[in-house]
Amino acid sequence: MPLNQGWRIKGGMTNHQQRTRMHSTRAKSIINSALVCEAILPWTQYGDPELRKQTLPRYRDSGFDFISLSLSSDKEGPEDLLHSLRRVHREIDEDDQLTLISTVIDIHAARDDDKLALSLNLQGTNNLGGDLGLIEKWYSFGIRQMLLVYNHDNCVGSGCHEPVDKGLTPFGIELIEEMNRVGMQVDCSHTGYRTSMEAMEISSAPVIFSHSNPKALNDHDRNIRDDQALACAATGGWVGLVGVDIFMPDAIQSSENFFRQIDYWCELLGPRHVGLGTDHVYDAEDMQRYMKSVKSPESGNYENMVSFFQPEQIEEVVNLMVNAGYLEVDIQQILGGNYLRVATEVWRA
Repeated sequence: MPLNQGWRIKGGMTNHQQRTRMHSTRAKSIINSALVCEAILPWTQYGDPELRKQTLPRYRDSGFDFISLSLSSDKEGPEDLLHSLRRVHREIDEDDQLTLISTVIDIHAARDDDKLALSLNLQGTNNLGGDLGLIEKWYSFGIRQMLLVYNHDNCVGSGCHEPVDKGLTPFGIELIEEMNRVGMQVDCSHTGYRTSMEAMEISSAPVIFSHSNPKALNDHDRNIRDDQALACAATGGWVGLVGVDIFMPDAIQSSENFFRQIDYWCELLGPRHVGLGTDHVYDAEDMQRYMKSVKSPESGNYENMVSFFQPEQIEEVVNLMVNAGYLEVDIQQILGGNYLRVATEVWRA
């Protein structure tokens, strides 16, 4: 049963001229008043350096206040991650428009100082090398969320592309308990169905799917079922929407399709459990070269990814929510309030 009773103005706007005026005014006002959070921005050392240099300023100019930078997947181990951490810390320290945050209070302070707030995340747990003690160490270096599994089996559980999901391992149970203790966010995107459902049962803190679209709108292995999303909401967590073409309705990346996904999750879960995890890739050509070089066995034709959500689209998406009758308070929650609410509950100082 949907969790969303009574959250939307019935019928939305009906006058086209009124909607057009809103298009140029109200959406910008909502973005300016909200604290806009992006849960996933891949930030490896690869790609065109010039495009990389332009990316974070584009987010700032589009109204984003906070971004979680994704440093590694299950393809990297502890030493690889240390190298990435040194590089990213240096990049942030050398730019007076950026700040690496530790708490939600720091995010608000960064906004007041007109700086872009950043934290770090990991897409997988192989970077621990089987050492649970590294969770606290990585946390101290600014990592605030971590995927359990990246697409395929690891020592924690099964990925979304495995033909048989074996569920959480004993190590995986210990890992979730340690993440809860330390304050690191448990993230179930890219994780297999059974493994994710067991993780949500085990976790004592809210769980998120930082970037997972509705399987009902595109039957891709990377997308998640309704009952996974409902279980996530039951923990107090939220689901973030992806803007990568092959995961979207009709495999088309557009603001309209991005809104369709938001609308689907809001109808099912209510706007308190929806957020942004667009998974923008700043160098699409480099991504295609990489996918062809690794000849990944993953399903879904990953090498066919060609279009990604752009930060400038956020205004168009908010326009669509306004014109559909979404309440301003709910739009603000989707843009970042839900991320901050859960982070306040989960993170430790």
